[in-house]
Amino acid sequence: MSSLLTDEPRVEDATSPMNTSTRPDIGTIISRGRNVRPNGLAGLLLSLASGLFLWLAFTPMDWGPVAWFALVPLLLLVRVPKPTRWMYRGILAGSLVFWLVTLQWMRLGHATMYFALAALAFYLALLTMLVIGLSRVAVHSLKLPMVLAVPICWTGIEYLRGHLFTGFSWYLLGHTQHNWVEIIQVSDLFGGYAVSFLVAAANAALVMMVPTKFFVDWQLCWPQEAESLNTPNLARSRKVAVAVSLGLMITALLYGGWRRSSGEFPIGPRVSLIQGNFVATLDPAKRAPANEIFMTQFHLTGQTVPSQPDIVVWPEAMFPYPMWTHQPGMTDEQLDAVDSRFDAKTWKSRASQEKLAEIADMTNAALVFGINTFEAKDNSSKVYNSAAFVQPGIGVTDRYDKIHRVPFGEYIPLKSWIPFINNAKGYSDYGITAGREVHVFKTKEWRLLPIVCFEDTVPHLVRDMVASAQKGGKPPVDLLVNMTNDGWFHGSSELDQHLITASFRCIETRTPMVRAVNTGISAVIDGDGVVRDPHLFIDLDSALAGEPPREGIRDPKTGRYHKQLNCAVVDDVPLDPRSSLYVKWGDWFAASCFVVCFLTALRGITRRREQTIVSADEV
Repeated sequence: MSSLLTDEPRVEDATSPMNTSTRPDIGTIISRGRNVRPNGLAGLLLSLASGLFLWLAFTPMDWGPVAWFALVPLLLLVRVPKPTRWMYRGILAGSLVFWLVTLQWMRLGHATMYFALAALAFYLALLTMLVIGLSRVAVHSLKLPMVLAVPICWTGIEYLRGHLFTGFSWYLLGHTQHNWVEIIQVSDLFGGYAVSFLVAAANAALVMMVPTKFFVDWQLCWPQEAESLNTPNLARSRKVAVAVSLGLMITALLYGGWRRSSGEFPIGPRVSLIQGNFVATLDPAKRAPANEIFMTQFHLTGQTVPSQPDIVVWPEAMFPYPMWTHQPGMTDEQLDAVDSRFDAKTWKSRASQEKLAEIADMTNAALVFGINTFEAKDNSSKVYNSAAFVQPGIGVTDRYDKIHRVPFGEYIPLKSWIPFINNAKGYSDYGITAGREVHVFKTKEWRLLPIVCFEDTVPHLVRDMVASAQKGGKPPVDLLVNMTNDGWFHGSSELDQHLITASFRCIETRTPMVRAVNTGISAVIDGDGVVRDPHLFIDLDSALAGEPPREGIRDPKTGRYHKQLNCAVVDDVPLDPRSSLYVKWGDWFAASCFVVCFLTALRGITRRREQTIVSADEV
């Protein structure tokens, strides 16, 4: 990849037979000019510096303001006239270190996740290298100003990784600004990608302000090359870059201030969010007994009944007894033949449905419970990661099956194409089946849209779900209901980042969200992406230990969210009557940036070929 992105012409090696026999003097000169590039460690050191700043900007440190200059060291490599020696290798290595450290929480899920961690980190580091390469082509070949080239390329590649290989929309550059509520409101226009664009543009403007002497002193280019940086219009270019960046920021802030003051949030349903504290594991010996999981959450649910909630939510798959369903009309013989592990009596069991109905009657509230569903249909068995909807006096009335599955966590990609995996013990029946339809749960006058686990981290998925729910003249959904099991990650920074990422979905769709999360962080998020302080916080762990109860979901001294607690959050949901252009238009902005990236890549490849032909002719 680096060979395609480099700006240097390719020539035949001076030691090749053609050069040594015909033009050794020219071959030697070309070899020296090509190989003796300044500062071979520049790519690595500058990449490591930006990686350090980005690590500070993201969780667990969460120093968001650092992001406004975090990319400056890395972007210096965009401005230099020619690549430094081993530049792209250094960028790859430095970025790999950042991603390995940032994503280290993945290893907590299971020992096999070390491989997934390394693979994902390497892939993301490749994309960082690609951003720099494309930015160089855009600046030096297409002559785009850095203040436009860099944010376009950065946003376009973020959009790419949000879709490629089912997508990974965690740790977008804009997520660092979640605490600056006014500036992130532009997400309802162009998605969270717009905030990444703003931050990248500011970094590019700062790079333009770096004096030319710096590049020579730090051996990023030779003195004669630095002369090309001192263009006659350099002063004007710097002023334009700063003006564009400041203009974008001021516009975003004015828009955010206007949107936040444009109306009040009417009071919606009262929700009770139940949070257990059970470590998720594939080892049955370390897994809490199903009865303990159920009784803890049942007890917490009972404590919220005096608050008269309208909706009670349990986390993903934390109703520990599966729900069995089968296609109507199937005989006992057919059910016995569907799956050797289960007989007809099991498929006909209604125990879970009856227990759910009892809880709904006890609370006199609608339930949205995370549960595993086993379904016998068309002479085969399927397993779904579901959200069951239960109404008092009626029972289970609807079910949403998770659409967006996590690769390797919930299914094996291309399993049927790889015989040794498909036939391996423990993998032949591994994974869940993807759901196909968006469901809207209706209770009283409210419309609820269930979202399971990491689905709340996928911008286009949630946007499409919200848009489809209001097709045909249907009213907008009032509330996003997310059920998650973050017990795999043992109270790490993953819990914080998951909450931050989910909050952007609320701004993008202008729809509040409630999250019931095993081990935390359970919360109510309003349409501005603000996590609300709950009306009631029930701390079961402190009560059992005879300690003073925690006062809320955050530590009042540090501001950090409490994690790994058995607790319940009760609050009134602030409804959001505003509409969202992002829901209407989708990702046209980020997709346009990606199209520019694609065209830039084509230009880089064709320019590379042109240089190779010219160099060969000169030799």
